[in-house]
Amino acid sequence: MELLGKIRRMHVRYKISQRAIAKRTGLSRNTVHKWLQTSQEFEVPQYVRVKGFSKLGPFTVDLEQALKAEALRPKQNRRTVCALFAQIKASGYVGGYT
Repeated sequence: MELLGKIRRMHVRYKISQRAIAKRTGLSRNTVHKWLQTSQEFEVPQYVRVKGFSKLGPFTVDLEQALKAEALRPKQNRRTVCALFAQIKASGYVGGYT
């Protein structure tokens, strides 16, 4: 919302052109034009990332518990990532190491 206010302030108070505002902010001219034409109640659109399928999804609880347990151990006695990978592989993980 603060960017919208800055754009309006540059255009109304400082009389900066839409093209110059677009160059300064890195937005497209069409976006600047659209934001200046809207009413005061306009909200800046937010990008929402869609959650995708993850092979690690069913194993996140086990991995979090293992990492919390490892954090309490002395550094020399902690399991390596390869050992944690072997643990989830034994539980049925079908993905690769990388």
